[in-house]
Formats: sequence, structure tokens, C-alpha cells
Amino acid sequence: MKKETEARVIVFTSEAEMPMMPASVASTLYNKTGSWRYMRPLYKNQTPPCNAACPAGEDIVMHLQLTAQGRYAEAWETLVRENPFPGVCGRVCPHPCESECNREYLGGAIAIHCQERFLADYAAAHHLSLPTTNVPQREEQIAVIGAGPAGLSCAYHLRRMGYQVTVFEAGEKPGGMMRLIPEYRLPKEVLEREIAAIIALGVEVKTGMRLGVDLALKDLQGYAAVFLAIGQSVSRRLDVPGEDAVGVLHGIDFLARVERGQKVDLGKKVAVIGGGNTAMDAARTARRLGADVTILYRRSRAEMPAIDEEVHETLDEGVKIEFLRAPVAVLTANGRVRGLRLTRIELGAPDASGRRRPVPVAGSEYELEFDTVIPALGQVADLTFLSAEVQTERGRIITDEKTATTRLPIFAGGDAATGFGTVTAAVGSGKRAALAIDSFLRGVERPFPDLAQNVQVAPRPHDPNVVRFEDLNTAYFEEIPRPPQDQRPAAQRVTTFQEVNLGYGEDVALAEARRCFSCGTCNECDNCLIFCPDVAVLRGPSDDEPFVFNYDYCKGCGICVSECPRRAILFAEEIKFNDQ
Repeated sequence: MKKETEARVIVFTSEAEMPMMPASVASTLYNKTGSWRYMRPLYKNQTPPCNAACPAGEDIVMHLQLTAQGRYAEAWETLVRENPFPGVCGRVCPHPCESECNREYLGGAIAIHCQERFLADYAAAHHLSLPTTNVPQREEQIAVIGAGPAGLSCAYHLRRMGYQVTVFEAGEKPGGMMRLIPEYRLPKEVLEREIAAIIALGVEVKTGMRLGVDLALKDLQGYAAVFLAIGQSVSRRLDVPGEDAVGVLHGIDFLARVERGQKVDLGKKVAVIGGGNTAMDAARTARRLGADVTILYRRSRAEMPAIDEEVHETLDEGVKIEFLRAPVAVLTANGRVRGLRLTRIELGAPDASGRRRPVPVAGSEYELEFDTVIPALGQVADLTFLSAEVQTERGRIITDEKTATTRLPIFAGGDAATGFGTVTAAVGSGKRAALAIDSFLRGVERPFPDLAQNVQVAPRPHDPNVVRFEDLNTAYFEEIPRPPQDQRPAAQRVTTFQEVNLGYGEDVALAEARRCFSCGTCNECDNCLIFCPDVAVLRGPSDDEPFVFNYDYCKGCGICVSECPRRAILFAEEIKFNDQ
């Protein structure tokens, strides 16, 4: 540094030459106080808990930072680098990221799903296109089986890597189970728009091609790799007498008929069996078709797997829920449903799912009248088309953490392999497969975490340590309440399939992004720069490196570490560094 070379020793030849008070009359750079240091501060971003909890592997903190600066297009591009379905996930994801958000302790968790939706809607309103890459185009062709969230996510990421991708879909349109999510939760225009954007990148989609019927695995031998993303399309049965009577409609079949615009005669009273999101969707859809709806669930509210907000909205719309009830028979008259015989339940010891096992109460059976019964007990995959070489276990395709099956080059993901059961988890699974297929075809070894952890296509350098609330310097944060999301009134929404949740406007989205703590991630608050007593913190050379330490003068006092609100600076013993 030029100033450093000018540093020199000042020699006073007489008392008159000395200053009247203790003061430096020349540069202090001569005295390199960094030699006193035994602890070293380091700029190193940590892992925000929301990022760690996102099944799709989104860089949530970074897109919130960009949103907080009003840089919406850049925030959206950051988001879609990892997830091509922000409009879908912003509406239907159970948002486990929010359950981990440290803001919960000071005003409520950041409404991350609302922010994601805001960016997706902003991109649509401003006609933004998915960002392309300048990677060389590759000759290998990849076959993806299933155009649901896992298959389309895999195709999207592979295409951005330069591969030629063909997606084979059994249905009439791409989208998979996303198409069965009712419009009051997920407007079809949102789904269509995000699928069209993926196809516009050059992904080929062939519909009406069911594996095992229209297509066999042997027909795909010319492809460099195959990704099985067939989902779970077969409804679980009640396994009680009378289940095959007219008037028993399984949840996804009922939702599919409504989605296709078919008329469904439900009668006046409808029973929905189950406690998951499909059960809520079926119940709310039946309510909109004019029925009096009761959900029957064999466990308590605490064990219900449905998204909590969905349960509240279901109740607001006049659907009744009876807990600790299970059907033992479908009552019929002339081959048609007339009601249910139910038994009361008490909860026993936890089962394999970790939830308390439902145990029928002896002598507690009773009957209720219903015109239609809709079992919504979840789905399983149809794996009958697989050869013995692709091994399965308990109704799922066996894969390793790289999504590789027991027969390469066949990979598998989504619900048929993981059973995680959410759109967002399927999106993340498809991305993992794309990365694994790319590594396989390039012959490059790449480490993959356990299937329960997420992966990123474009990760920022960060430490794997997850920042918790107690790690933050909360003196710099005040309690600010989370803003509610506007909704259509319950009395109005049961008469229409218009979207219930109305999202955030720009002002609210901007304010909500600014509530984010930016846990573990530097947002250039300047605290370290301001508080450093040695002026050893300097502006960095780029946005990726906003600050640097001048270790010649840093004494390792640790003030920058303690004053960093979000723990983006670490403190380590100097002996660990051999370059100083």
C-alpha cells in the first residue's frame, strides 16, 4: 500500500518539537499491531435455518436481501436458479422454512412463501423469461418419465446444463399431481405459465405416453440416462366392506374429474376420510359444489399431516372435522352409498411414522348417513412395469443419495422413490437427479448429502453451521409483527373457485423482506466497519466480498465479531493459520 510505504519513524531532537498533547503527528501505519493478535476474525457466511430447511434448496436469504433492496428481477433470478416453480411453491408449499425462521421469536416468522409468490407474480407481470445459460450444448439425450414437479424440475436443470431432454407424460397435459390442486389454491394460469417457461427452454414433452403401456424401459435404451419420476397415482383403499359401492370416490379421482370439468353428483352429505392435504382439497372442493361436508380422521388434530393454514381455512369454510373416528364399513342400499359405520378411536403407542397408533375402542361403533364417501388416505406408486433389475422396497424405488437405482443409467426420484409427498420436495428431488445425471455422464465424482437434505445448483460459499436465534446479536433487532395475507371472505369463497389467498402487494413485500434477520449472511450493515478501533476493516473488491480485514493492523479484539448482528464473522485461534 502507498500509505504504508510512507510510514516512517519520527525522531524529536528537542522538547519544543514535541506535540503539546499525546497525538500522532505522522502515519500510524508504521506500527503493525496485527502482530499482537492471537485470535483472528474471518468473514464467512453461515447457513441460515430457512435455507437449510427448504426442500427445493432455495437461497432464501439472498432473494430476501435483493427484494429488500427493491431488486425484484434479480431476486426472482436467484430464486429460479434453484426452483423453476416459484409461483406454484409460493402457493402450495407447506413452507418448512418458516418453521425454522429465527424471526419467529421477534414478531413472527418471515412469510417466505408470500415473498416467493410475490416474486413469481412480479416476473409474470413484467414478462420476465427464465434466465438461460451459455454452457456448451451436449450431445447426450436424457429421458424423463413423468411431467410432475420432480420430472419437470429435473428436465429444467438438465436443459440448463446443455442436455437434450425428452419428458414422457402419461396424462393429457404436463403437470402431474400439481394439476389436481384446486384452483382456489393454485390457479391453472400460474401452473401453465411456469410449465410453458420450462418447455420454452427447449425441453420436449410427449403426453399420452404411459410407461408400461405405451412405452417400455427397453424402448429407452438409446438415451444416455433415464429419470423415473412417475409419482404416486394409485389411491390407498379403505379395505372395509362396501368400499366398491356407487358413491365412493377416491380423493385424487374426485379432484381429477373436477379438474377436467366433469359434473360430479355428490348428493347433500359428503364424508371425507383422511387428514392430509388431499383430504382438505377434496373437502373444500365438495363444499364449493354445494355439499355438507364432514372430515373423519382417525387421529387427533396434533397428528394431522395437512398444512396448518389449510386446516384453518377448511374449518372457516364450514367443513366439519371429527377426530378419533375411523370407518369400519360403507353402508349401502341397492349398491349405492347410504352411510358409514364408524368406530371411536383412542391413541396408543407411537407407530413407525412417530405418530400415536390409532386403536379402535371396543363397543363404540355407530352409524352416520352420507350420500358420498371420499377416501383420501394417500397414494402409492404403480411399479408393475419395472424389471427385477430396478429394485423396490415397500412400494418405493430403491435409490442411493445420488438418486441412482440398482440399474444404471436409470435414476429415480420424487414420491415414487422418496415418499416425501410435497411439490417442493419433488422439485428438490428432480434437481438432485439432474446434478447426479450430469456427474454420471461427465465421469465426475460429486458428493451428495442424505436424501433428507437439500442440494443447490449454484451454492454460495458458506459454512455448514446453521445459525440459531441465540447466535444472533438481537440488540440490533426490534420486534416487528408479521403482516397478514389478505384473503377472500369465507362466505364468498365457498361459492367460487377463485383464489383464496391474495398475496402481498409491493409495499408489504418490501417491508416483509426488510424484517429478515439475514441470519449468517452479510448484508453490508457496516457495523464491523464502524466499530473496528484499528480501522482494520476495509471495503472489499466486489459484491461477493464486501469487506476484508487488514491483518497487518487487526489486533483480534473481537469487537467486529460481537457487533455483527447476524453472525457472519467467525473468530478462530491464530495458531490455525500458517500464512501469517
